[in-house]
Amino acid sequence: MKTIFDNTTREELIGRINSLTPKSTPQWGKMSVYQMAKHCTIWNNWILGKKQYDYTQGLLGWIFGKMALKGMVKDDSPMKKNMPAGSAFFSKEKTGDVEREKKLWMEQVAEYAHYSNPGFVHDFFGKMKVDEIGILAYKHFDHHLRQFNA
Repeated sequence: MKTIFDNTTREELIGRINSLTPKSTPQWGKMSVYQMAKHCTIWNNWILGKKQYDYTQGLLGWIFGKMALKGMVKDDSPMKKNMPAGSAFFSKEKTGDVEREKKLWMEQVAEYAHYSNPGFVHDFFGKMKVDEIGILAYKHFDHHLRQFNA
């Protein structure tokens, strides 16, 4: 199973991120390429523990989160199209410096080689094991890169 903690997988993701251009258009969803890249850099700050977000695990996550997580990390199947993005991880600015966001995103992907945020708690899935975080991070990035045909 692919994980962000594998060097070859990180290199593949970095290559795919680098292939994005300001003219890249989505195959589904409403985000522009800038919004998607910004979403991923904000999300990385959360996962990597670089920024603390004020959130609590909602009731639905508390009830169904662990079951949903197990279904997501059990195999190599990709995330479904049109999954909602949490409002804390969404940029309302439709345009911006795509190249800057790509550079930051690629740097963040490289940082997963030294991941050290073991106390991470997801707002829906709850407390996660490090191997689950690795699979989720890969699937999340793969989802958005497929969204933009990268």
